[in-house]
Amino acid sequence: MKISVTKFVIIFLVSAFVFQGITNLLLQPVNGDWFPGTGSPIAWKRTVAAIIYPVKIVLVGPLAPIFNDPDPAPPVRALVCALYWTIIALVLYFVLSKIIPRKKHE
Repeated sequence: MKISVTKFVIIFLVSAFVFQGITNLLLQPVNGDWFPGTGSPIAWKRTVAAIIYPVKIVLVGPLAPIFNDPDPAPPVRALVCALYWTIIALVLYFVLSKIIPRKKHE
């Protein structure tokens, strides 16, 4: 891969935070709903939720105990998400670097 590890991780983190923000704004969580939109009476919200549900399970599923805490310190959630997503990004980077090797210059 032609991208550095640091740049890949930063792009991954920004993308994950933006994805979470946009999907939560679009589907509007109600009463702390963990995966917003899945039980919505509005058809398009249920459909969008069903499409993005697998991605959200990977991105925030293991973080359920942190998000279910009724009153955590605000930066704790963001820091835990950033740490978890950094680990995912590093694993993904190294897996992709094995699949897509760097071209050697001659």
